[in-house]
Amino acid sequence: MGAEGKGMSIRERNGKKLAYLDEGSGDPAFVFVHGWTCNRSYFSLQHDHFKAGHRVVSVDLRGHGQSDQPQSGYAIRDQAEDIAWLIGELGLDRPIAVGHSLGGLAVLELAAEHPESVRAIVMLDPAPLALPAAARGRLQNLVEAIEAGNQQPRRAFIASMFPPASPPELRARITEEMCAVPTAVAVGTMRGTLDYDGVAAAKKVSVPALHLAGTPPRNAPHLMTEWLPSVVNGWPVGTGHFNMIEAPIQVNDMIEQFVGKYVTRGTGN
Repeated sequence: MGAEGKGMSIRERNGKKLAYLDEGSGDPAFVFVHGWTCNRSYFSLQHDHFKAGHRVVSVDLRGHGQSDQPQSGYAIRDQAEDIAWLIGELGLDRPIAVGHSLGGLAVLELAAEHPESVRAIVMLDPAPLALPAAARGRLQNLVEAIEAGNQQPRRAFIASMFPPASPPELRARITEEMCAVPTAVAVGTMRGTLDYDGVAAAKKVSVPALHLAGTPPRNAPHLMTEWLPSVVNGWPVGTGHFNMIEAPIQVNDMIEQFVGKYVTRGTGN
């Protein structure tokens, strides 16, 4: 799943290069935003599916894939501002922004601060909008371990994202790819997650939103409903954190159903 150069495009914002893949045509457009220490290829099964009838843009977040790797600027707001800027640069007409894990927080922030830029968001098992003290402590310990060069806690954290039935080769490949991301990026983006108030952002969101949980969910559906009253909750069967890879047909169908019922119904798009 390493990010490939084929078909890749580059735009430069404030001296930093952002890589993306832009294919297909048709409204509404989709923008896919990957998670922590991943890259745009993690959405390839959605990108290839939706490009048949829609314009589709899959982004490498700053620090990831083939985008530049600055030493700082990894707050969730920084990621969301990059996406908002790219939407404007590419002339996308209020696309549907789809984010996984950390990318789920980025599209939440995008909808909260730039509601004019998107017509809906989809969050695939987003990183926790609110962190209990114990979970926060574990993630802070993980950050310290990564900074110290200890990869074992990082590997264990990634392994916990998969259900027992996940193919071993998938788990191994993703673990190796995620662990290969430079320390400054892994630490910076995790700290960005720790510093983010997702509940406050959710309360500002007015566009339609879909939440597709993993097993176990990073955010309990009943809490998502409390924080984001307009949310539609879904739960793909038999998946862990990477539901878009483990059950792409289910996930693609759920996104299509959401878009048809809550986003484009009665609009002619």
